[in-house]
Amino acid sequence: MSENKKPDIIDAEEEEKGNSFMVKVATFIVDRRNLFFLLFVIAIIFCVIASGWVKVENDLSAYLSDESETRTGLNLMDEQFITYGTAKIMLTNITFDKAQEVADEIDARNDVAMITFENDEKHFNNFSALIEVTFIYPEDDDRALEALDDIEASLSDYDIYVSTSMGDATAEIINKEMNTVSILVAIVVVSVLIFTSQTYAEVPVLILTFGASALLASGTNFLFGTISFVSDSVTVVLQLALSIDYAVIFCNRYKEEHQSLPIREADIVALSKAIPEISSSSLTTIGGLIAMLFMQYGIGPDMAICLIKAIFFSLLSVFVLMPGLIMIFGPLMDKTKHKSFIPKIPFVGKFAYYTKFIMPPLFVVVIIGAAIFSNKCPYVYGYSTLETPIKNDVQIANEMINESFGEENFVALVVPAGDYAREKKLITELEGMEQVDRITGLSNTEAMSGYTLTDKLTARQFSELLGLDYEIAELAYMAYAVDDENYAKVINGLSNYSVPLIDMLMFVYEEVDEGYVTLDDDLFDTLKTAHDQMSLAQDQLQGKDYSRMLVYLNLPQEGEETFTFLNDLHDIGHKYYPDGNILVVGESTSQYDLKKTFDRDNIVVSVVSILAVLAVLLFTFMSAGMPVLLIMVIQGAIWMNFSFPYLQQQNLFFMSYLIVSSIQMGANIDYAIVISGRYLELKDKMSKKQAMIDTMNFAFPTIITSGMMMALAGFAIGMMTSDATICSIGQCLGRGTLISIILVMFVLPQILLLGEKVIDKTSFSVSVPIRLTRNFGVMRIDGNVQGHINGTIVGEVHAVVRGEINAFVSSMQKLDADDSENAEMLIEEKMEAAIGEVKEVKEFTDASDDPPENKDDGIEGDSEDKTEDETEDKEVRDDE
Repeated sequence: MSENKKPDIIDAEEEEKGNSFMVKVATFIVDRRNLFFLLFVIAIIFCVIASGWVKVENDLSAYLSDESETRTGLNLMDEQFITYGTAKIMLTNITFDKAQEVADEIDARNDVAMITFENDEKHFNNFSALIEVTFIYPEDDDRALEALDDIEASLSDYDIYVSTSMGDATAEIINKEMNTVSILVAIVVVSVLIFTSQTYAEVPVLILTFGASALLASGTNFLFGTISFVSDSVTVVLQLALSIDYAVIFCNRYKEEHQSLPIREADIVALSKAIPEISSSSLTTIGGLIAMLFMQYGIGPDMAICLIKAIFFSLLSVFVLMPGLIMIFGPLMDKTKHKSFIPKIPFVGKFAYYTKFIMPPLFVVVIIGAAIFSNKCPYVYGYSTLETPIKNDVQIANEMINESFGEENFVALVVPAGDYAREKKLITELEGMEQVDRITGLSNTEAMSGYTLTDKLTARQFSELLGLDYEIAELAYMAYAVDDENYAKVINGLSNYSVPLIDMLMFVYEEVDEGYVTLDDDLFDTLKTAHDQMSLAQDQLQGKDYSRMLVYLNLPQEGEETFTFLNDLHDIGHKYYPDGNILVVGESTSQYDLKKTFDRDNIVVSVVSILAVLAVLLFTFMSAGMPVLLIMVIQGAIWMNFSFPYLQQQNLFFMSYLIVSSIQMGANIDYAIVISGRYLELKDKMSKKQAMIDTMNFAFPTIITSGMMMALAGFAIGMMTSDATICSIGQCLGRGTLISIILVMFVLPQILLLGEKVIDKTSFSVSVPIRLTRNFGVMRIDGNVQGHINGTIVGEVHAVVRGEINAFVSSMQKLDADDSENAEMLIEEKMEAAIGEVKEVKEFTDASDDPPENKDDGIEGDSEDKTEDETEDKEVRDDE
């Protein structure tokens, strides 16, 4: 048969499978494969280019809700203040004098606003020096980063460690690490596929299919504008782990059909069967990911959208691209067949049968303990207490600085501006608290000669401070009063008129700069130096409507004591500003906001993921008991997974639970579905023991293929990245998948055997009535009938009816009318046996045979070469 010829798969065998819509769709896809190849090539080229358009957000706090204090405070500070670029430079194996020379050289640079280096333990300790540098550029200005790079280059002869919040050094490191992880995962995937394959040539088909879907998924992320660095880093690996099953299912279905059909026909039939099968399988995964959409913390929806889109492209590649690849590689697949490397595991089925009364009760005890332990999991909301298997240069520098000079934890306290006296009282009270190390604010920052920036000075005090003629100072004060519209002071005299030092210095500098006041060079240099330092402080600490003070704490970044003190800060602030808006912003506040978000998201994600998966399973198995048993197994695996941090006394980043529990519920449930579905299919055809043995032999290759990929991918991510978030997600995903595999292999079979009666008793069927218009002829009816059949009938009917029907029927098949003689003889024979007893209708159906096909008048019927029993069995299957 030529490739361009219209398919002729509607023979007797294929007619039994149905001339369905899916067959037509599959035929179109296979026969138009070159068109789809072209479309995929164009799309892939576009996505390769578009992948460079994706913007990545590296700040986790950016995904807090707009109503959170951290997000509100950060937005307000961006509007009100300027945050200049800063860096800490640590020099080791150096004397203080040499370190002072280096500090002076850095301070002399034009791009450096100021440096902080003193002969104290905070800046020099054990032959290590810490120089704090503030640049003249904002922290988001590339020039600040260039200046830091230049300083690092000039210190190349020293042993230095640099810590800064500027730039995206961490993001660049993570990208390199994830590239390495991707290569390793690719090697693992190829190895697993070869191990689990039946023909070597199927491996490139699977790899090309997944590669195309991965490129499409990553290249379309720009549609979302900006995605998180977590989504950008792990989506491709998780896409592989979550969706490789789809390609494997289709490939296995093709090999099954190819045993009796040529390549093209097998491809079409396999695709027509795989589309609904794979689509159903993907629903549980998508259901688990949908739960993440309900998270208040924005990272969850961000990852969920990226992963759902990735799964969509995986389905598209399997349904549209892979059939064409099979047509190309089909002959090669036939030539490269090999013996299966996966062994049969009858001992697992036997073990399940003989321990069906032992394992379920033991499992119940274990998951109760796991639920208790997982509820005590030590979640954390920041990186300060987390350890990763490897450390990058940024982490090493931060740890070296913290070990030598201590770790700083500070928050920004934002209060309404305009009242220096209140600010000073607030600072004074806070400085007296044991939780506070020190505070930096305008009201306690020393300017010169013991005066702070906000101390009020008279004209005489100001003139003495700067060495300025009193007459000039008095004129300046008079001009300030006029500018401030304080005319009463001008009229009544300026002797007692006092102005905050920072305000007066800024005003005088402006007057000199505009030429209204003339000073000698030395005095102008003094004024300019003071102005520059005060401008720097004012830009960072005083805005148009708000003032900011930095409160350095003697507390860790997170913990109940820290979170309690944050609430105390609000209370103290409101004492001085009862009607004002008080905000506390910092790492501790961000982690406190994340904790409050987690308390809500934890419940929402758990409930929604279970309900979503439950809904899919309910209509998959048509049983209320089966979904409960399957979810109990996977939820038990989740509890066991998150008991490990508690038992090992290791902190766990909170986001790992939210993401991994959703993925574990949505993806690992597929393993349970494979076993359950196969067992239900076999249990009525053979003994329970043999049915379970065959089930485990059948399910093992699928579970080991998908499970090994996901587990190894998770462990690779967890062991080869230095980012605590990504590392934690990988470790939990790998461990959780491994636990799920163990439970579905060695616990679920026993639960199915023991709970069989529960499953059967909770089974149900959905029957949609069909409105049947008037028909006349010879018809077969199976189902609940309500209406007139030459009379009125209500009830279950299994019969062949000759006459007119006007009723609601669950299902009906109209038989051939041509062979009327055979049909009437059949009806008369059976009706005689049924006279007097209504229940004989069912017996009549069970014993009846359909008339053979007669095509004289074009009426459809059954082939003459089929037995009557086969025909009736086919009709029952079709009706079902």
